[in-house]
Amino acid sequence: MLNLLKEMINRSAEWVEIRYHKRIHTTISIKNGDLEKSNINTLAGAGVRVLADGSWGFVSTSDLSKEGLSSAIAEATAAAKIGAKFRKNKIAGIASGKIAQGRFDYVSERREPELKEKINTLFEMDQKVKGYSDLVITSSIMYDHFDNTKVIVNSDGCEVEILDLKQDIGVNCVVKKDGKMEVGGASTAATGTWDDMFKKCSPDELVNKACQTAEEKLAADYVKGGQYTVILDPELVGLLAHEAIGHTVEADFVLSGSVVKDKIGERIGSELVTLIDDGNITGATGMVLVDDEGTLAEPSIVIDKGILTEYLHNRESAHLFNTQPKGNARAYNYRDEPIIRMTNTCIMAGSDDLDEMIAGIDDGYLLEGFFGMGQADSTGEFMFGVSKGYQIKDGKLGQMVKGITISGQAFDVLKSVDAVSKDYRLNSTRGFCGKGQPAKTDDGGPYIRCQVTIGGQQ
Repeated sequence: MLNLLKEMINRSAEWVEIRYHKRIHTTISIKNGDLEKSNINTLAGAGVRVLADGSWGFVSTSDLSKEGLSSAIAEATAAAKIGAKFRKNKIAGIASGKIAQGRFDYVSERREPELKEKINTLFEMDQKVKGYSDLVITSSIMYDHFDNTKVIVNSDGCEVEILDLKQDIGVNCVVKKDGKMEVGGASTAATGTWDDMFKKCSPDELVNKACQTAEEKLAADYVKGGQYTVILDPELVGLLAHEAIGHTVEADFVLSGSVVKDKIGERIGSELVTLIDDGNITGATGMVLVDDEGTLAEPSIVIDKGILTEYLHNRESAHLFNTQPKGNARAYNYRDEPIIRMTNTCIMAGSDDLDEMIAGIDDGYLLEGFFGMGQADSTGEFMFGVSKGYQIKDGKLGQMVKGITISGQAFDVLKSVDAVSKDYRLNSTRGFCGKGQPAKTDDGGPYIRCQVTIGGQQ
């Protein structure tokens, strides 16, 4: 495939990029002891981009013959030249970054159980959910496996083959008592094998976490709304880092007027806050060693001790900002053009002890886990549902509370941070980031102490 794609781009007088992508997607879903889905789908083809006369042209094709690829290049070239006649702001250039060459295998050993063995494991997990308690009324287990092969070549000398394997699994449990119902969930994910995924959280741990959360919430009181000092756990910190902060620093959003436009070099958070995006984290769900423009991934230090230092870029935006791309151009499949996306977005660990952070709160909450709903926009305003919380009174943990939402302006929250734990984790949970196209990402961080608005009973 590599030699074929190299031959095709050499035939064109324009700048050309060809990205071959084959994905084998396995899905298994079990609900209440019934197998609802066991599918294996394969999608393969090539996305062709041409830069001509200061404009992009893009065509995708499943015809991988020389004739099919030649036709796609011709169509993309024509589209670029026609588009250039109507484009007000021509593309003056694209930044180079570090151009990838060679073979990148994200997983060293690809030992996978047979499909039947995976289905049996999911049935066992489902039975354990149902058997956890007489209060359980609904159980569900969902599994996805993505086996990706890519070959990318372009006119700048990129010649790269990428072998990527990602998978995730989620457990949901619904319990009911005295007419009241609660839901608990747990998931894990990895760039890696079936065993790598379960090294992060075993099947029994997933079942117990989901069921225990659901049962505990039945007995919990509803939180009282107001403005509080809180401690956010790593899952909520990662959510804040990705949804409320990360999207605002994607350069396409910056160019459209996000809240951080023209703020490079300014303080936007406490000096305790450093935030990075890095596709090189081994095993993380958002592991992307080479992006879909053929750029090698490098760490982006987005916020350094509270100071905004850089945005996330593709090659086109990096040229506009006179900087270098670091591997943040991603496409979901061959039919999609690469757009600016996060990879693994994290707030870095600090030096504080969690117990001491709790002891420093007179009236507040320890909040854990994302649940149900979330919203954030380019202004940095956010609102997230929280799985559960624990009241803190006079520096001591108290009873569990539920029915929690948190809201605020992300950068006001960052400025309020006065403690960051030395404990740190990546969340590696199931799901996708959505931005027109799905993308596997990861996020995480330490525990942070900050100010937020809690929605609940008044």
